[in-house]
Amino acid sequence: MTKRKWLPALGLAAAAGALVAGMVIAPSAGAANGVTASFTKGSDWGTGYEGKYTITNGSSTGISSWTLEFDLASGQSIASLWDGSYTASGQHITVKSTWNGSVAAGGTASFGFNVKYSGSYSAPAGCKINGGSCDGGTTPTTTPTTPTSSSSSSSSSTPQPGGRGAPYLYMGWGDPPNATAVMNATGVKWFTMAFVLSSGGCNPAWDGSRPLTGSVDANTIAAIKAAGGQIVPSFGGWSGNKLGPNCADATALAGAYQKVINAYGLKAIDIDIENSDEFENATVQDRILGALKIVKQNNPGIQTILTFGTTTTGPNYWGGRLIDQAKALNAGVDVFTIMPFDFGGGADMYASTVSAATGLKDKLKSTFGWSDATAFNHVGISGMNGLSDQQELTTLAQWTNIKNWAKNNGLGRLAFWSVNRDRGCPGGGVVSNCSGIAQNDWDFTKVTAGF
Repeated sequence: MTKRKWLPALGLAAAAGALVAGMVIAPSAGAANGVTASFTKGSDWGTGYEGKYTITNGSSTGISSWTLEFDLASGQSIASLWDGSYTASGQHITVKSTWNGSVAAGGTASFGFNVKYSGSYSAPAGCKINGGSCDGGTTPTTTPTTPTSSSSSSSSSTPQPGGRGAPYLYMGWGDPPNATAVMNATGVKWFTMAFVLSSGGCNPAWDGSRPLTGSVDANTIAAIKAAGGQIVPSFGGWSGNKLGPNCADATALAGAYQKVINAYGLKAIDIDIENSDEFENATVQDRILGALKIVKQNNPGIQTILTFGTTTTGPNYWGGRLIDQAKALNAGVDVFTIMPFDFGGGADMYASTVSAATGLKDKLKSTFGWSDATAFNHVGISGMNGLSDQQELTTLAQWTNIKNWAKNNGLGRLAFWSVNRDRGCPGGGVVSNCSGIAQNDWDFTKVTAGF
């Protein structure tokens, strides 16, 4: 079926969903007698902190792929925030704390790490695999392998955490709220910001008109990052002049994506692929997938997300084609996010959402050969809080159940359209600045922040 979405007053697409952020950035230079790594903190802690990192061993040459498992020292708060600076010594990386329930602001906290080797050749001497320390050693004598992206092989690992709960924020309409005020009120750290469109040809701009620098969007992103958060931009949507059809080929489209990545130092991007100009267009589908493959190659560790419509039982023909082509083109897409609304979902939006997400999981299993658990890791949900365009009702209780189901099944992403609408207006219908139902401000955002 064709996915439909609410068209707000400005004629730009309403949206939902995009994952978020990988934690990895490019490796730093290898220290003479130690392991160094560049990394940033995501928002999902739990019992530990895992992510893929590309590090350089104790030699000046040879890049190896490892998994670093971070464990908090005894008594430290799992809500630690830090600014990304660090020092490395032996098996400890010390990072500067901006706030920690048990460490003063501006203080430091040491995080022990274990190194798990994930390459296909012998680890450097001195590395204790699956525990202990990796303190350099000799350079491998065989050629290092390039890490495989998380969605390009049947042995794929979990998409990297960070920004997995990222509701949409749209600065173009709907009485945009103050982002940092929402962060303080809800604990949310990530936002999906919409929409990056074409300002003419293959040139990206917010809503196709607001520039990447000096705009309300750029100022909001700076404030979010200063408060310890991050954003993932959403390219596309239902309407407007999109980059996919305007850029001549995958290379040019990747260049447009790269301009936005560079402007904000991003860890993830989302392509909200809809309508007949992108989603129901085989040429543009393939162009987008080719561009995402280039983005992955040029930005180690960045997370790529595709967001698209669905039926109540999973992807339609075009969604299935998008997934099949992602595999065929080795695009390395990390999270496939469905928008389970405006699909004739009926009275029980929880049941319909679970059915649609399970259908997506099954399609990913059959295409990539993944297990249930791995396939769920690559599934995202992006709903619509309160009333949808078709008057489907997702209550706060149902959204809470959706969040719990998604978390329990290890899904990679949870988002909703939108923070602008996360305010009560019972009987208000489908409007840009409230949900159409009775609720407190930011109720849905608070739930999403707990994902």
